[in-house]
Amino acid sequence: MTNDDPVLRAVAGDGGALVLATVVATRGSVPRRAGSRMAIDVATGAIVGTIGGGCGEADVIAAASGIARSGEPRLLRVELTDPVDSWSPAVCGGVMEILVEPVRSPRPQHASRDVE
Repeated sequence: MTNDDPVLRAVAGDGGALVLATVVATRGSVPRRAGSRMAIDVATGAIVGTIGGGCGEADVIAAASGIARSGEPRLLRVELTDPVDSWSPAVCGGVMEILVEPVRSPRPQHASRDVE
């Protein structure tokens, strides 16, 4: 990995709460393999990188703010096994295990005081 990696730059940047999602294991047909990463800026919803798109990414994005608030990493299981005749895009047929971890906490809110 180099310093030109956009996911690493997103993690290193200055800002609010940031969560990093990393595919750590896969089984069957999946859109991305182990090692794929995605950084999520919880405040803005900005995303850098991808873990495959669709409902798998949506599940991770939905969990990101809670993980940032708790400060605790979670291992999410994303099953892409909807029936082929469904309208869902989750028909790859595989399963991904995704480590979602807070890498930067939200900025502390400073109380403002009136100075007389």
